[in-house]
Amino acid sequence: METTQPAGGISGNVLFYSSPEPLNREQHAKLALVHKDKPYSFALSGTAVPLAVTEFAPAALSYPVIFAGEDRVPLAVMGLNTGENLFIQADGAFEAGAYIPAYIRRYPFVLANDDSQDRLIVCIDRGSDLLAEGGQTPLFDDKGEPTEYTQNCIKFCDDFEVERRRTDSFVQLLKDNDLFELKKAIFTPMDQNGQPGEPQTVAEYFGVSEEKLNALPAEKIKELQTSGALAQIYAHLVSLIGWDRLIALATLRQQQQVASGALN
Repeated sequence: METTQPAGGISGNVLFYSSPEPLNREQHAKLALVHKDKPYSFALSGTAVPLAVTEFAPAALSYPVIFAGEDRVPLAVMGLNTGENLFIQADGAFEAGAYIPAYIRRYPFVLANDDSQDRLIVCIDRGSDLLAEGGQTPLFDDKGEPTEYTQNCIKFCDDFEVERRRTDSFVQLLKDNDLFELKKAIFTPMDQNGQPGEPQTVAEYFGVSEEKLNALPAEKIKELQTSGALAQIYAHLVSLIGWDRLIALATLRQQQQVASGALN
């Protein structure tokens, strides 16, 4: 993977990255990782974060796993309101026990497209407060070579790209079998007497239709099972129970904010 300045511009999905720059041994020779016990403030606004298909099972224990947009991009839903992440505290702490998506774990590194040479290059978010010249873990050694830390980060990004392509193939398989349908997450509020109120639609998203899945021919089901796709489909379906947990978290956060405002 290249770590030098490309001739042309870079492009790609850069959620969380304010100033992505191609990793460069001259420009970034003195940069180092700043060690933080609670390093996740950068993802505070990550309402929904991209997932690789191999992450469905562990992510399903923490979040609803949905598909969004025309491309049916798999996402872990981490909040109900735009710019809200219910699993990260204001101080950058991640909710204990919750799965941390690889998309978040790779930060502040990322791969981006070099449009001029049709290749992927390693970039860092120069705007990240996790990188500074006074940091603890250097990106390059005295000879200008990537340190073991940087090499491991680059490998993580390479592996992430492999999983992204595998995810694209998985989504295409679901499309080919016409398994998607539009779904709704419904919240039924309770009044002070514990009586259910009017149901409210919290979100609309794409998910796998169990009816369409069950209607597939036996040989097609067998193909999905053999390829491992069926297990990932069921992980997605099970994850949708997580909407209730997410709504409960949002309600609790709102109550805490109201209480905090009352105290102030």
